[in-house]
Amino acid sequence: MTPRGGATPQRETAHDGPGQAGTAGPALRLPSFDQRANLRQQVAETLRALLITGRMRPGHVYSAPKLAAEFGVSATPVREAMLDLVGEGLVEVVRNKGFRVTELDDHELDAIAELRGFIEIPVMGLVAERCVGPVATEVRRLRPLARRITKAAAGNDLVSYTEADNEFHTRFLALHGNDHVVSVIRDLRHRSRLYGLEALVAAGVLAQLSEEHEQMVDAALARDGAEMRRLMTRHIGHIRSTWAGRSGRPAATRTAAEATAGAAGPSPRG
Repeated sequence: MTPRGGATPQRETAHDGPGQAGTAGPALRLPSFDQRANLRQQVAETLRALLITGRMRPGHVYSAPKLAAEFGVSATPVREAMLDLVGEGLVEVVRNKGFRVTELDDHELDAIAELRGFIEIPVMGLVAERCVGPVATEVRRLRPLARRITKAAAGNDLVSYTEADNEFHTRFLALHGNDHVVSVIRDLRHRSRLYGLEALVAAGVLAQLSEEHEQMVDAALARDGAEMRRLMTRHIGHIRSTWAGRSGRPAATRTAAEATAGAAGPSPRG
């Protein structure tokens, strides 16, 4: 796992911290960072990736000084980075102990999936329908990134996968021209993916899901808004099931956005 910004190779340690007080927490694979001006951002990005991939577990309390020792930095940038994650709802402060990773319940997962569906499905459809000129040029530039996602999935590189996945979706949405859409969806993506991807890798599902990104590029270049909306409906549906580490829910609890998009036709297979 190598975060952006020039981190040195990772190391894995087994220790009592930074797990929950009085218990042996899960071992983390943490890098040592170089001393750069954006150290706080480097630490925050890596902690966020550890949360998304499930290596930092919901319910566990993590100590900023112990994390800092493993990063090879002072506690200040780690504490500041953790406070950034508090603001995103990914962790919460535990007085005199550290930071606890938050966990989403079923209602929150459904609410986030519904909100993402309301925004992303129609916006991506519009991007596809307006995919000409400079927009088409930028969509073509997303294909190498889509292939990088597939390569990371094949190599079980979960941190690189999540970083490339976030970049792909935010760059695609940015082609609509509304910065607020990008900001809101970036925040929702961070909040909804706290349960890990290891199970997806073990089941052979992650590589299959990664292929949907090139399908989105193809749909946009074909200016097929209906196909794009179907793809995004299925993609967002993974949040509530495989992405979130939960079993599928009954059809009656599908989000309104999924039901609306589904009315346009069956989702594609594969």
